[in-house]
Amino acid sequence: MCGRFAQSQTREEYLVYLAEEAERDIAYDPEPIGRYNVAPGTKVLLLSERDEQLHLDPVLWGYAPGWRGKPPLINARVETAATSRMFKPLWLHGRAIAFADGWFEWKTEGGKKQPYFIHRIDGQPLFMAAIGSTPFERGDEAEGFLIVTTAADKGLVDIHERRPLVLSPKAAREWMRQDVGGKEAERIVEDGAVSAEHFTWYTVSHAVGSAKNQDSELIKPVSF
Repeated sequence: MCGRFAQSQTREEYLVYLAEEAERDIAYDPEPIGRYNVAPGTKVLLLSERDEQLHLDPVLWGYAPGWRGKPPLINARVETAATSRMFKPLWLHGRAIAFADGWFEWKTEGGKKQPYFIHRIDGQPLFMAAIGSTPFERGDEAEGFLIVTTAADKGLVDIHERRPLVLSPKAAREWMRQDVGGKEAERIVEDGAVSAEHFTWYTVSHAVGSAKNQDSELIKPVSF
């Protein structure tokens, strides 16, 4: 699954992988985002396409349609999202990208939960597939977005059975296109998902367990 991640670099450091400046309607901001411990229930910078240009909007991480009457969900399984009653409209019309430096996962070791930070070996940003309730630009506290997850494979299974669906930059750009239908989006996922051998991980401080902590030390390796 994905319950915490880091989104700390400048907007440009993520966007440069996805589109030329003419393809974006996003104001330049040289300041790092600086969020080392992004948690559900907070607004997250979410990338999506409108009028054939990329837009960046603060969107609530969590989805709780009024008819459901239950706490918000934060993840959607890629295996069922395209066809389920709850997620199919989002899959068709609310595809987006949450960019990140890496995500956190907890594994029980010696009776205690040990946090790990998982990131790309080559240091490139992660472009995590997301779906949500549009329009994203409304900026209110209505239904937000979810991160799409997939089954963990290879070594990542040792950390957790699920992981965020990370797309290559090319696939991420195609995933967001408004003229892409649901079936084509499924093909993009199959062809453009980043596989497990591109990731590495290490233990980090238990301080990441509190969403109040946002220091850069949270993504640095520690030994126990």
